[in-house]
Amino acid sequence: MQVTVEDQSSVKKTLHIEIPQDVVARELNSTFNSLKKDVQIKGFRPGKAPVSVIKQRYKDRVHADVTMQLIQNSLPEAIKEQNMHVVGEPDIDPSDISEEAPFTYTATVEVKPDIEDIDYKGIDLTKTLYKYSESEVDNQLNTILQRNFAEVKDIEESRAAREGDVAVITYEGLHDGQPLESTEKTSDFNMKIGSAVIDKAFDDKIKGMNVGDAKTFDVAFPEDHANAELAGKTISYTVTLNALKEEHLPPLDDEFAKKLGPYETLEQVKDEIRKNLQSGYDKRTEQELNEQVFAALLEKSDFEVPDSLIKHEQDGIVDEIERTYSAYNLSMETMGQTHDSIRDQYRDTAVKQAKRHLILNKIIEQEDLKITEVEMEDGFADIAAGMQQPPEMIKQFYQGNPEQLDALRYTLLEKKAMKLIIDNGTITEVEPSEETKSEE
Repeated sequence: MQVTVEDQSSVKKTLHIEIPQDVVARELNSTFNSLKKDVQIKGFRPGKAPVSVIKQRYKDRVHADVTMQLIQNSLPEAIKEQNMHVVGEPDIDPSDISEEAPFTYTATVEVKPDIEDIDYKGIDLTKTLYKYSESEVDNQLNTILQRNFAEVKDIEESRAAREGDVAVITYEGLHDGQPLESTEKTSDFNMKIGSAVIDKAFDDKIKGMNVGDAKTFDVAFPEDHANAELAGKTISYTVTLNALKEEHLPPLDDEFAKKLGPYETLEQVKDEIRKNLQSGYDKRTEQELNEQVFAALLEKSDFEVPDSLIKHEQDGIVDEIERTYSAYNLSMETMGQTHDSIRDQYRDTAVKQAKRHLILNKIIEQEDLKITEVEMEDGFADIAAGMQQPPEMIKQFYQGNPEQLDALRYTLLEKKAMKLIIDNGTITEVEPSEETKSEE
């Protein structure tokens, strides 16, 4: 076998592979002879048909099978011979096959970029010490109350609608005289005034209406509105206020706490909320450190990224967006998006994510990092805690799925590499700025 390599780029190579004529002839004849034993041809006893007849009748099939077999047998050997770390699937272009000539084909492959050793020590990092506030704890409690325990009752007094009321409305929206899918006539729609379920401007128009009132008004939706069908359009709404209700919340006390789970007191609930809030802030701090690390390392490492790795990241982004939409009973179609538009929109993000994985992979190789059995057990335990499942059950799942186990091990390796970088950085701890606090 002869192999020559043509460079298309630093991460794209074309292998020109030639299989000797004698090997080709041997494989073709062997396949024809094997086929002769199995096929039945009219006029000949089983296994007695001449090879010439077999070749005439089954030439295309055998040539296709032997072509595939020669490629499958030779390509891994050629890649190994050239010491290539291939990513993605090769693009194969075979020539015609014949007993009288060598068989040649080209295989265009993408390879991992050759990244020089990375100096990751001493990176200047700023660690923001985020901390929850008691007002956030109270807000969380109120959110739990409103979502799960609020009783909605009719407002007995005769008054106009105001912020915080639950309005029961019938509405229809027209654009250029025609309803859109999301503005078709809807009866007895419940909306909390101020929650901006449709839009804040819509809520503002409901304020001041009395039960039985009908009203027509326009709402101009911004270009970046979440509903792509409404974005940038002005909709003429006709609204009738059918009823006006208000939420009644139970008192925040120990009895309420017992309804939320294995708690005896309200303070226990607050402690759990504090724990969750701080966990979220700790993750935010970690994410910010990660972003600083990658910004610094990307400046030190300039390399090309294979298209197949970018596509892999784009596919992951598309899948994540679809899962998020599905959780809210939405779809890409209703949001005016397609897989291709998402891939285009997030291409730069995908490139950065691919570069991050390649940088971490380089440091893993550079420092010969390994995951110990204890670290694997800790990984199982973390997943189990997040899923509220027994660690042994999580461990059994991964051990029964080798690909998932390898993916988890590599994720833990990346985390280990990231910890190594941060531990070797120069960290300055700061309190959140007033602007950041207001955003929180």
